[in-house]
Amino acid sequence: MSFLRLSSVARISSSSRAAFATSSICRSNIGKKAIPYPSTITFTQNPLPNGDIDLQVSGPKGTANVIVENFFNLKWENAAASSEAATPAPISSLSLTVQDPSKKVQRSRWGLRRTLISNAVQGLTEGFVVPLKLVGVGYRAQLEDDPTRLAEKGKRLNMKLGFAHPVFVSIPDDIQAETPMPTRIVLRGKDKQRLGQFAAQIRSWRKPEPYKGKGIFVGDETIKLKSVKKK
Repeated sequence: MSFLRLSSVARISSSSRAAFATSSICRSNIGKKAIPYPSTITFTQNPLPNGDIDLQVSGPKGTANVIVENFFNLKWENAAASSEAATPAPISSLSLTVQDPSKKVQRSRWGLRRTLISNAVQGLTEGFVVPLKLVGVGYRAQLEDDPTRLAEKGKRLNMKLGFAHPVFVSIPDDIQAETPMPTRIVLRGKDKQRLGQFAAQIRSWRKPEPYKGKGIFVGDETIKLKSVKKK
């Protein structure tokens, strides 16, 4: 009896595990959302030799390119223009779908490609802004001409961060910087990834430390202070 009871329990547990493991295919909640864009944005599809598409996005602030794999389907829905002057500008939309949602590679890149295209649209219309805050006694920054790029009229940041020497950081041509206050730096640009990388480069000179709370903070970044261990 004990052997039969154990075998039946084993069969029930194995069947329950199998039933628990099966699940339906989860579609991308981000990828299935349509991307709205104004009439000032235009798209150009340039086919590549491997079958992918080089999607060129053009807007008031320039152009951006996003590589779209060949298993994606792009569908545009153009808004009807209105003749009334008081009516706001029509907003069109771009939808991104995959050919086979059951494949993991297509599902994993669905939301990523949608986000990259959406960031390109936003960067070419409104742009991105990243604020930085300098926290520390004597920490300050100012914008000045870059002597190594006088012909290009380049700019650089002159920062005092507690070292025995000032820290100079050249500003890329595709990024605009301003210092409204000695302890504030505001970065603007059309490429969200480039803007984040440059902000991380500035932050790397003085990362926020948890004991005195000093350092360079990006955006709404905060740090939890630690108490000093007393012997």
